[in-house]
Amino acid sequence: MMTHFNTQLKDNPLKTRSDYVQALLDLVKPVYDLMQAEHKLGRVRLGDSGSVYDEPRREIEGFLRTLWGIAPLCSTEERAKQYADYFTPATEGIVAGCDPDSPFYWGELTDYDQLFVEMGSLATMLILTKPFFFDQLAFKDQQNIYHWLDQINQHKIPKTNWLFFRVLVNTFFEQAQLADVTTLIDNDLQALDGYYLDDGWYFDGYRNQIDYYIPFAMQYYGVLYTVLAANKDEAHVDKFVNRAILFSKTFKDWFAKNGTAVPFGRSQTYRFAQSAFWAASAFAKLPVSATEQAEGKYLLAANMHQWFKLPIFTSDNLLSVGYGYPNLVFAEGYNAPGSPYWAFKNFIILALPDDDPFWQVKASAPNFPAKIVNPYSRMLLVHGDHDEELQVFTAGQHSHEHAHGEDKYEKYVYSTTFGFSVKKGNVLPKQGAYDNTLAVSEGETDFKTAFGYKDFAIHDDYVYSQWQPWHDVTIDNFTIPVYPWHIRIHVIQTARTLNLLEGSFSTLSDGQALPTTNPQQAFYTSSAGSVGVISLTPELTATLSEPEPNTNVFFPKTVLPLLTGTVTPGKHVLISAYLGDAHQQDTTIDNVSVDITSNIAHIVIGNHRLDVVLTELSE
Repeated sequence: MMTHFNTQLKDNPLKTRSDYVQALLDLVKPVYDLMQAEHKLGRVRLGDSGSVYDEPRREIEGFLRTLWGIAPLCSTEERAKQYADYFTPATEGIVAGCDPDSPFYWGELTDYDQLFVEMGSLATMLILTKPFFFDQLAFKDQQNIYHWLDQINQHKIPKTNWLFFRVLVNTFFEQAQLADVTTLIDNDLQALDGYYLDDGWYFDGYRNQIDYYIPFAMQYYGVLYTVLAANKDEAHVDKFVNRAILFSKTFKDWFAKNGTAVPFGRSQTYRFAQSAFWAASAFAKLPVSATEQAEGKYLLAANMHQWFKLPIFTSDNLLSVGYGYPNLVFAEGYNAPGSPYWAFKNFIILALPDDDPFWQVKASAPNFPAKIVNPYSRMLLVHGDHDEELQVFTAGQHSHEHAHGEDKYEKYVYSTTFGFSVKKGNVLPKQGAYDNTLAVSEGETDFKTAFGYKDFAIHDDYVYSQWQPWHDVTIDNFTIPVYPWHIRIHVIQTARTLNLLEGSFSTLSDGQALPTTNPQQAFYTSSAGSVGVISLTPELTATLSEPEPNTNVFFPKTVLPLLTGTVTPGKHVLISAYLGDAHQQDTTIDNVSVDITSNIAHIVIGNHRLDVVLTELSE
């Protein structure tokens, strides 16, 4: 059964509306079959792992997140009848969940309640199906729905993308003429304007945390609002359209040509929601060029194809918590068994008519820049391997609240092929899985990695960051991409003796070491590609390490080329080169040298020569 299920999704061409319908049905059927077997309305138990919110809320979340798919699937009365096997339990669940007299009642909520998040999908469902669902309900049921949803107006919510959930709820109230909420909507939209940066980019409540919550939250809900708003003359309708058009021009650079988006930041378990922005853009019919339409359609389908090739399902054909495979190690506290169904936001395009011009658009891949700076996400993005690989060099990002923030935001580079790893512990090197980061310790255990940079800058050809692990230790970092290599220069000023660990890219452990007799070099080639490291200063030596299993986002078991060494009190300049050659198993190891004159790094890799002025490097 599992093989057949995966094959159906993997082989789905995702070209027509029928293709997307079939993909949704393949994904949602196991959930609704389980809900029916449990004899529940408006809730479903999808697993036994925990979260920061309780089991009843986990079950309600598991149901309500499916509405992101069911709502557009059943967005006309004819479609609702055609897919009654899903529409009926969905609507019965809504009615029961909002009824205080029902044993399945979703309950009285509190400040910052998780279920305020789930109101976004419910409000969208109610708007899209209003004429043949809500309008046909008994007055008592309508009032139950109103009063349950209105709790979001009576409690505190985080001043983040959550404000959009209140906007969507109140937009439904406007559409159904249930309450005068114009002022409430205006206030929230103005607050959200405070998070806007420029060129379509926002931050999501935290200025130093720019991640997928911009495309699949801040932008997605804004674009959705342009369609669902009761008053199309409201100023934010045009504002959100214009911001989305600007955003689309640079967000596409977060993808490789094969459709893989760079794994970065929190909420990795939402998986193909990475491409939800492109679905919302098509649904809203953003006035973009034919080329941009074709690129958006390509990125949506290609990204979903990449996900459907991966083992992201449980044995019951449910989406798992994890990323490239089921894995709780790098989950956040708010990742419950039903959380991955946030990815159903991609299916908003099912609300388009069968004969919509979108379905006739011929998808085509964007032309990706070889190297480009995005100042808003604080990234230097490098496309290589004929655009089939993306490596993102970043500094200045910081997530202070959620699990593994230092690994998800503050490593030197993130890759669409090699991903990144998170710690299982920081005592032993193998627990730390220190790929693409520098770890320091005063002893042989308890290593630290960067968590909050003191300074940073993103330049056209390198990234700079400054880190102070202790008050008397300052480390200036310069990372220079020369794909498939990159150079790292560390200027360490320390009053302490430090043990150092520094990793290259992790890769799948299905290959072999590449031969070398130099103790300052280590290379490994696998089915994913070739990785390696060369220390260009004598303080460090190289080895191939095996991190703890289930630390990498893509590979359950990895090999990591690692530098180790010690520096004594004083000033040290460490220079090393790192290889991340995606998809290549026949890599020729180039001769690499780096000389620094004043503040200029003279780099030679094989026949390639490059001089980079390092502005922050002092004598």
